[in-house]
Amino acid sequence: MKRSLMMLVAVSALASTSAFAQADLAKAKNCMSCHAVGNKLVGPAYKDVAAKYAGQKGAEDKLVQKVLKGGSGVWGPVPMPANPQVSEAEARTLVKWVLAQK
Repeated sequence: MKRSLMMLVAVSALASTSAFAQADLAKAKNCMSCHAVGNKLVGPAYKDVAAKYAGQKGAEDKLVQKVLKGGSGVWGPVPMPANPQVSEAEARTLVKWVLAQK
């Protein structure tokens, strides 16, 4: 029992660290200049993005392309610019994190 509890604590700590790492990546890539987790700034809140795309097949791939190439019209008149400073692997990591927001 004690071993199981220690394993659960270790896994929880890793998951928590991973979430902080994704938030740090979002800050480093300037995503947080226009987005926040819980409220709309220039762009939609990440929680709203997660809710909109929850359960949609292909949402991850679609959003990775939006991060890389930009987009417009889905969340209003302000376009999201392309992000050439973000690699495809980084975009995928960020999108997975965004889609996990609740």
